[in-house]
Amino acid sequence: MAIKELQLGKNGITPTFIQTLKTYFTDVRTVKVSVLPSARESKDDVKKYANELLEKMGVYYTARCIGFTITLKKWRKARE
Repeated sequence: MAIKELQLGKNGITPTFIQTLKTYFTDVRTVKVSVLPSARESKDDVKKYANELLEKMGVYYTARCIGFTITLKKWRKARE
């Protein structure tokens, strides 16, 4: 199974970024989002971005933060 990768820059999470993510999830179940240095100051910022992405994407997604990378996964059933 392929994994697509996307970079999150200084503009942060925009509607275009969300639309690109949704397009990626039509092909794969896992997307890695690298948070670039221009978009963060610490690892806490990465966790905030992960929570914001989950709010905007919906209940079918889970996020995991490893370093400065957010791994988003899409599930068939809603997660709690």
